[in-house]
Amino acid sequence: MSVRRRTQNGEGGTPALIVLVLPGGKASDRRRSKPWQVADLRMSSFTRTLRRSCPEVEVRQVRYLLRGWNGADRSPVHDVRRILDDLRPAQTPVVLVGHSMGARVAAVVADDPLVCGVLALAPWWPEGEGGCVPTGRRMVVVHGTADTWTDQAASRRQTTLAQARGLDARWIGMAGTGHTMLRHPGRWHRIAVDFVRDQTRRCTPSNVS
Repeated sequence: MSVRRRTQNGEGGTPALIVLVLPGGKASDRRRSKPWQVADLRMSSFTRTLRRSCPEVEVRQVRYLLRGWNGADRSPVHDVRRILDDLRPAQTPVVLVGHSMGARVAAVVADDPLVCGVLALAPWWPEGEGGCVPTGRRMVVVHGTADTWTDQAASRRQTTLAQARGLDARWIGMAGTGHTMLRHPGRWHRIAVDFVRDQTRRCTPSNVS
């Protein structure tokens, strides 16, 4: 497991927020992750955009130890839990931006007290993982209506259920867009930037009573 990180707010500065970018992966694959995997490269553009557009925030892209979810092992969940444990002493709020399997990881670890928001892009939630995000967080789900890899109808239902139990949640459909987010990439990126900026206002100590 590794994290590509960059501090953008000056030498020795404390970021207002930390964003963990969580790439996708396979349902089952115990090979070691590599930086040139398509899932990682796909999220690199989001990482670059967020760093450029949100200079007060520290953006870290996670590379899991293994490539797959791997059933009951939930391999990437442990990776991200360890990162959150490492971040705990500073108590800086964390936003999770996850695609596909990364959105599944984000939903599961959203119970960590540091996490204030989840942006789920084309989430893979086969076991109702949208229900793992506790109230007190904010969740935005973005899903292409032409996605044939993950179930956009299921993510919409899970978002509706989350709203019903009191979660601040919203579902955004991307008409005609598939799983890879290659169509209208600028819109996907704008949603991510807007979400992070909004969470920076909501979650930073100066804005919390």
